[in-house]
Amino acid sequence: MANFDYKKFDSDAFSSFIARIPSIKIDELKARRAFVGNSEIRSIFRGAANAAYAKIPLYGAITGAAQNYDGITDIIPVNTPSYEFGTNVIGRAKAWTERDFTSDLTGDDFMDNVARQIAEYWETVDEATLIAILSGIFSLRELEYGDDEGDDYKRVAKSKFIDTHTLDISEKTGDDAYVGATTLNTAIQKACGANKGKFTVALLHSVVATNLENLQLLNYMTYTDSKGITRDLSIGSWNGRSVIVSDALPTKTVLGKGTIYTSYILGEGAFFYENIGAKVPYEMYRDPSTNGGSDILYSRQRKVIHPFGFDYVKKEQASLSPEDTDLENPANWELVFDSEDNPIDVSLIPIARIISLG
Repeated sequence: MANFDYKKFDSDAFSSFIARIPSIKIDELKARRAFVGNSEIRSIFRGAANAAYAKIPLYGAITGAAQNYDGITDIIPVNTPSYEFGTNVIGRAKAWTERDFTSDLTGDDFMDNVARQIAEYWETVDEATLIAILSGIFSLRELEYGDDEGDDYKRVAKSKFIDTHTLDISEKTGDDAYVGATTLNTAIQKACGANKGKFTVALLHSVVATNLENLQLLNYMTYTDSKGITRDLSIGSWNGRSVIVSDALPTKTVLGKGTIYTSYILGEGAFFYENIGAKVPYEMYRDPSTNGGSDILYSRQRKVIHPFGFDYVKKEQASLSPEDTDLENPANWELVFDSEDNPIDVSLIPIARIISLG
């Protein structure tokens, strides 16, 4: 019978084995460049085992009107805008006893089965973190500013982001309150104007996805397994954008209206994503007493998942690593501002949401 053997367990080999297993949703976000790497984040956190929070530079685009080149007019150089944002490493850990995998303890595919379950588990964790962050940055306007007029410019910037990057059709009547053929295109144009082509991925609740299927607006990608059987993936296509379906997306029930669903659309560079790694990502431990003795597998991860254009200020965070409730808390987020308190152009942020009845 195959089993966990903590004396023979090779953490590095097991980590490599896990890394080879596809994470369908995260891999799609990377492939569509909604998740992109960041060399500054990588160098700061991977080089310091105890680093958990840092300020990272963010360089703005070259802008401004061109000057007349006529042999007379002086050419006056201007500075390109520069910003910085705070970001936090998100650490998570989990442990399982061997009996959690009782059904996998026989046969040649034992380690493969265990590794696939763990990889799927961590993908679910990352998905929950992503949704928590999206909920947090779209809740910025819910903050109370009191009588401090000095924060007016921040309030205006946050309101502009939320207003322009949200398409709320839930208040409409009949079919107009549901996603349809023009909803996606309208939402991304409202958010980023001529830059709407940057959007590549939509995150939809299964109810919303099903409504689009019924309208023949959404088709799922397929794959053929080792036995030659073709199956649907959890990745679809809507107006040329990949669709990731998740019932972890926000919903709320409103009396007299029904359930309201929130969908998100992400574009190229929407999030910085770096797998920082843990000192010991996987290890085994033998507990000789509990339940007569058991082997325990411990798993740890440290990642940065950070939205472009936002500063994580961690005003209300109790420990070095934020909980998902901290990431949902709008008090911990700000838009990025330059040294002269000018906010980033929100049309450059490739993140939008749709609020609908389905």
